[in-house]
Amino acid sequence: MTDAIEQAARRLAAATDSTTPCGPVRELIGDTDIAAAYAVQQRLTEQRLAGGARIVGRKIGLTSPAVQQQIGVDRPDFGVLFDDMDVPEGTDVPSERLLQPKAEAEVAFVLDRDLADGDLGVEDVRAACAYAVAALEIVDSRVRDWDIRITDTVADNASSGLFVLGTRQVPLSRFEPAEVTMTLTHNGAPASSGTGRACLGDPLAALSWLARTAREYGSPLRKGDIVLSGALGPMVAVAPGDTVVAEISNLGRVSATFSTGESA
Repeated sequence: MTDAIEQAARRLAAATDSTTPCGPVRELIGDTDIAAAYAVQQRLTEQRLAGGARIVGRKIGLTSPAVQQQIGVDRPDFGVLFDDMDVPEGTDVPSERLLQPKAEAEVAFVLDRDLADGDLGVEDVRAACAYAVAALEIVDSRVRDWDIRITDTVADNASSGLFVLGTRQVPLSRFEPAEVTMTLTHNGAPASSGTGRACLGDPLAALSWLARTAREYGSPLRKGDIVLSGALGPMVAVAPGDTVVAEISNLGRVSATFSTGESA
């Protein structure tokens, strides 16, 4: 399996470098071995760190029951956020770095303490949050045509791409993440909507799951980490020149415009 893990990591890295989608890595590691898939993700993370990237947080994926059913799993997954994935609002999203992008609106949490000890239940993680912001995650897949199963997306850093954070920082004492409502427009037209309860019933439940799981994998969440907690509604395919705008109650507006330079 070690050889298969290395082959899968090389396949995904080559797709990233060439911005050319590749075949599913489940062809190499199987479609049920989640531990092997996280091992591929870890190989790729180590390569990014060796190249000078810095980890700034995590993302949670597969938080929608409908998507879980589609992929054939009954739990979320997670990926790593690197510093160069953070696109400041008001600057164009670099389309040339993306292969098959889609946008989704989320609640992002920023931690003001480590989440390494204790039960790490919902109230524990709530207390550890400095604030929340509206976020757009630009999900992407190195796997051709989004032909993914659980091991493909886990290995591929949970199908991560880039992210944009809103500017309104709201402490959790002022709102309940499960109660937010979201609308997303694509080039001015309504494209997606949902609520906080679409994210594992409560974005804080997703954060609790991640805190426990990250600790189990030996890399607990730390003070200052950004956590993208999962989609509040269906994701929307995007292309160079497009603009998406999300409005999340209590958290406000966040927008992204995709550059019209070289496209994937």
